[in-house]
Amino acid sequence: MSLNLQRWIKISLINLLIVATLGVILRYKIAFSLPFIDQKHLLHGHSHFAFAGWISQAIMTLLVAYLSKQNPTARLRKYQWLLYGNLFTAYAMLIAFPVEGYGLFSIIFSTCSIFVSYIFMVIYWKDLNKLKENNPAHSWFKTAILLNSFSSLGAFALAIMMAAKIVHQNWYLAAEYFYLHFQYNGWFFFACMGLIVSKLSVIVSPEKLKRIFLLFAGAIAPAYFLSTLWMHIPVWVYILIVVAAFAQVFGWMYTIYLIKSNTTKLAFTPISKWLFIFSGIALSIKLLLQLGSTIPSLSTLAFGFRPIVIGYLHLVLLGVTTIFLLGYMFVINTFTISKTTAISAGIFIAGIIINEIFLMTQGVSALTYITIPFINEALLLAALIMFIGLLILITNLKLNTEDDFNHN
Repeated sequence: MSLNLQRWIKISLINLLIVATLGVILRYKIAFSLPFIDQKHLLHGHSHFAFAGWISQAIMTLLVAYLSKQNPTARLRKYQWLLYGNLFTAYAMLIAFPVEGYGLFSIIFSTCSIFVSYIFMVIYWKDLNKLKENNPAHSWFKTAILLNSFSSLGAFALAIMMAAKIVHQNWYLAAEYFYLHFQYNGWFFFACMGLIVSKLSVIVSPEKLKRIFLLFAGAIAPAYFLSTLWMHIPVWVYILIVVAAFAQVFGWMYTIYLIKSNTTKLAFTPISKWLFIFSGIALSIKLLLQLGSTIPSLSTLAFGFRPIVIGYLHLVLLGVTTIFLLGYMFVINTFTISKTTAISAGIFIAGIIINEIFLMTQGVSALTYITIPFINEALLLAALIMFIGLLILITNLKLNTEDDFNHN
């Protein structure tokens, strides 16, 4: 049984198209009538599949691709079963959540998805240790898979509260934000940073790259409390939060400096370069928003309005993570790049930008209690633009026969 990594990347992209399709349906239901669909249940299916079916599936595939590149003789068949396992649980959740919401089967499959991540963590950690070269990216990868497993504590806490019928809003939100924080800012971010560091490590000294890792690794735990400033927290914890927010900004500024100083040596393709630029801009906005949220009054105001929270989450999931992963897929020579590829990627990015503008506009209008006409229709249009861009991109992708992957 062979492990075709290009095929797994294409599966991940198809899953992204499914996420976009669900996004269109959700936006259509808000703007117009769609009585046979339960909005809340479909939203749960949409979010769980986005995490497991798209982001986690893509990251796991790219991490295995890195392993293959570093050790061409490595046996990767064991990862075939893990990728299949993650894919199965993702599709099972895609079906279960829209049908029953948080019910027996959806909880079983989401729990199985977590167990797959545990197994992946153990196996991948061991395989990284077997590599002869200790690349600076390994620290990022190990932290990423560790935080992926750690985030599950939030999911289990939510499950326990639901099963015990404990209704406490602060505890519920704290558990939910715990899971989201260590997924977005842990698993997703550290994995993506590890991938870009694996490229930088060829031309940048390990000492410089280690500084960036220490800044972000040291900030990850205190940064969780950025999501809980609406709770009563000790002064010393608040000081740690502010330090963590500044540490992340400084770490990112130093990363930008290193990338900008070595742009010509990195030799990114034009489409990858532009995708990384947009992802970098989104990450810069995200880190500055986090820094601004250290002001308690602003944090309470922002987290009190759902459109702002949704806008922020989409900024990270789409603007930072998704655009980066697409850019990296082109960097590692996965697909043949054509004019259609560039145009479709541009359409997709335009949809993301339009979506963020309308979401933030909706959030600001909610703060001022001003109703903006046709905002839901505008968000539906943004979702359609993203869907069209992805559809064109995926249907026109051609595998590059001269790839960097080893097929075992």
